[in-house]
Amino acid sequence: MVKLSVIVPFFNVQTYAPDTLRSLRSNAREDFEFILVDDCSSDGTPELLERAAHELPGAVVLRHEQNGGLATARNTGLDAARGEYLTFLDGDDWLAPGHYARVLAAIEALGCDFVRTDHVQCMARARTVHRVPHGLQGEVSSPRDAILPADRSTSVDYPYAWAGVYHRRLADRGLLHFTDGLRTAEDRPWIWRLHREADSFAAVGLPGIFYRRGVATSLTQIGDVRQLDFIRAFDQVLEETARDRDAETLLPKAVRTYCAIISHHVGSAERFEPAVARKLRSMSAAALKRMPQNVLDDALDSMDVRRAARLRRLRRRPVAAGVAA
Repeated sequence: MVKLSVIVPFFNVQTYAPDTLRSLRSNAREDFEFILVDDCSSDGTPELLERAAHELPGAVVLRHEQNGGLATARNTGLDAARGEYLTFLDGDDWLAPGHYARVLAAIEALGCDFVRTDHVQCMARARTVHRVPHGLQGEVSSPRDAILPADRSTSVDYPYAWAGVYHRRLADRGLLHFTDGLRTAEDRPWIWRLHREADSFAAVGLPGIFYRRGVATSLTQIGDVRQLDFIRAFDQVLEETARDRDAETLLPKAVRTYCAIISHHVGSAERFEPAVARKLRSMSAAALKRMPQNVLDDALDSMDVRRAARLRRLRRRPVAAGVAA
């Protein structure tokens, strides 16, 4: 029986994939499987994965005929996974030896639907530990209760799918799949759904994942139109949260977070290609007009002066017919 399935998408990461694959070998166990999804790489990544299929115990390599993006690649891995528990890793990150065994022991001891872990952010030679924004460590809590308060960083603001382990019953309930085709912010609707609909979770620390920032091929570093998928992602968060039984309570958090992300992107629009920057402003203005306006008013009143002013200017911007995410 497979105890843990580890789903790892790869796309043109031949520089970093050897570190990732070595760290998987240092986490291998006879009851673990590693599902390596090649999302139609055009560099040397496929050859590295072919070698890993023979050298990494429990490795399975799946290949896309066309590039689908991270969300779609993770879904391919989920559909193939056989484990009682599931987790994710990105193809340019790496793990401390024995990390998965420690996290698996934690979730089995707690008996909850999922656990969330801290991680180490790596940028050049700098290393920074990032904590799960949840006060209780090692105690089972209600995921729904961890969404609020609206004006503080909470568990839904820590969306990294790889920073945790998830019981198969969540996949069976349809809570682990991602929205196909989202190129960025794919984990935002995912983490919100998980916290609204799962029954139990815990934060357990255990910072054994090393998250590589500043990778030149990462979408966070590329100012092209794919970055604008964050609007589709947060529109989905708002739409699904508006149907929730606690919509009145939860929508202020969703709207405030959406506003903060819009402000961040518009405030750094110079990193985008000029045409994409123009589209960003138009789409963001349209997004503000789609939000529940009374909730938006309260969100803007609660934000700092600089961000609120930026968003109010954007809100007044005329929007051409047909502008959408």
